[in-house]
Amino acid sequence: MRCQDILDKIEARYPRKYACDWDNVGLLAGSREREVDTVYIALDATDEVVDAASECGAQLLLTHHPMIFGGLKSVTTDDYVGERLIRLIRNDISYYAMHTNYDVMGMAELAADMLDLKDRKVLEEVLDGEGIGRVGDLPRSMTLEECANFVKGRFGLPNVKIFGEPEKQVHRAAICPGSGKSEAKPALSMGAEVYITGDIDHHTGIDMADCGMAIIDAGHYGVEHIYIADMEHFLKENCPELRVYTAPVKQPFQVL
Repeated sequence: MRCQDILDKIEARYPRKYACDWDNVGLLAGSREREVDTVYIALDATDEVVDAASECGAQLLLTHHPMIFGGLKSVTTDDYVGERLIRLIRNDISYYAMHTNYDVMGMAELAADMLDLKDRKVLEEVLDGEGIGRVGDLPRSMTLEECANFVKGRFGLPNVKIFGEPEKQVHRAAICPGSGKSEAKPALSMGAEVYITGDIDHHTGIDMADCGMAIIDAGHYGVEHIYIADMEHFLKENCPELRVYTAPVKQPFQVL
């Protein structure tokens, strides 16, 4: 398949118009006319991922987070972004990122499904009633500690961080995959008793707990890694002629 044929299928399901204004989604390197028979999927375009895409013979690298956010004034090996781009181009690998458009049109519902949230609503609308995050009811009332273990089990995580009393009873939950500090107050205003997200700082955590909303910080990667398996399924269903390889699911850090 041509690279553009694959991108057309992706953008039909996850239109770029749903991406936030500050985001950088789409084809970030390579040719739309590149013939593709192998795709590599990862959350981030790290050195390890670029190497793995090359080693498996991929002609297209597909990630959630864009490797390029700000404007580039040069592309050289002096800079880690430039060095990765040079390796992708040298190996004739086209590179496509789908970030907040996927958050809105895929990740939000998928994360809510993982928690079996009922009577769910959009946490923050972006366009046409679609938006980032979800608020809904957990399958049953549970303590914050039980909810933390529930989240760990559903997302396959070794640990999470909580703000709030472990014995606090929670039923109404909000979830925002990725870095969710900016959605903490909206979650509180929509009646969430527990907010599940990542990258929560000390002050946001203690302030929300004081306001009556517990927080489970499952990590940025911890909730968003579900993108990898979801996009693998999407490509196998919509482009069955492709070979699809995926990055292994593992936290990018260790807790010692």
